[in-house]
Amino acid sequence: MSTLYPEIEPFAQGFIDGEGGHRIYWEACGTRSGKPAVVLHGGPGSGCTPWFRRLFDPAKYCIILMDQRNCGRSTPHASDPEVDLETNTTDELIGDIERLRVRLGFEKWLVLGGSFGSLLALAYAERYPERVSELVLFGVATGRFSEAAWLFGGGLAAFFPAQWEELVSILRPSERAGDVAAAFDRRLNHPASDLETRQLAAHAWCLWESATPDWPPKPGLAPRFEDPKFALAFARIVTHYVSYDFWLEDGQLLKEAAKIAEIPGVIINGRYDFQSPIGNAWALHRAWPGAELVIIEGAGHSASHEATTAAILAATAKFAGG
Repeated sequence: MSTLYPEIEPFAQGFIDGEGGHRIYWEACGTRSGKPAVVLHGGPGSGCTPWFRRLFDPAKYCIILMDQRNCGRSTPHASDPEVDLETNTTDELIGDIERLRVRLGFEKWLVLGGSFGSLLALAYAERYPERVSELVLFGVATGRFSEAAWLFGGGLAAFFPAQWEELVSILRPSERAGDVAAAFDRRLNHPASDLETRQLAAHAWCLWESATPDWPPKPGLAPRFEDPKFALAFARIVTHYVSYDFWLEDGQLLKEAAKIAEIPGVIINGRYDFQSPIGNAWALHRAWPGAELVIIEGAGHSASHEATTAAILAATAKFAGG
């Protein structure tokens, strides 16, 4: 199957409360009595969109979307410079996912995640393997330090030199030679930064993020970043997570993959995915050989690539009766 399922609207929605005054938005679509599935969006900080609802057969699945902390419809929102991100960590997100499962009364659910969402899905599944029926991962990230270094330490710059130079042009020379993500994190999240400084840094960061998802690459700013509030929240959250190494030990998720050995799964990655190079998916497959590895020839990072979307749809269809 290569066509998205029809557009649908939620039959239920609400918020769960998290530590630190967070209110986490969730919605349920499809069939109340259907197979439970939860979607973990990327970014971090992207929020869920209606597109995710259409990856599942609504007659067979109870589809749960949630906006992670400080983004999407969750509050407080990171577009407000006064909002502190201290309580937005990988552990806190895992806790939110599990609280939502308990709130909705599901014994187990399929977990689908792309990009950062794949990292979060792995982290959740390794913490609560008994609560995960299947995993569907695409645009794979595993949180190794080398992955962040590739993206924001200059490795990827070899393929996008003009865009990299534009990104670092707003930094001081000493910062360009150091931890670029940390330098942006300081501009975006430091209390002393004014709004103009934050917005300039967010725009530069989002231009860089726009350059690399598609193959062939598309010029300019991706449409979602044209909203300055979205761009500021996204850039703040991403640089916050990268600066803290996603609160993971180096290689932790691969080292602990034995915990998910019995969970059925599908790993999907584009051959020309610059943001999540295919080596990430290959390393995960070696650590989790029971999962199916699907390589999409000619595709980049974007899950909207026709063949990538088809692979995701095939995976959810495969597990619909489980």
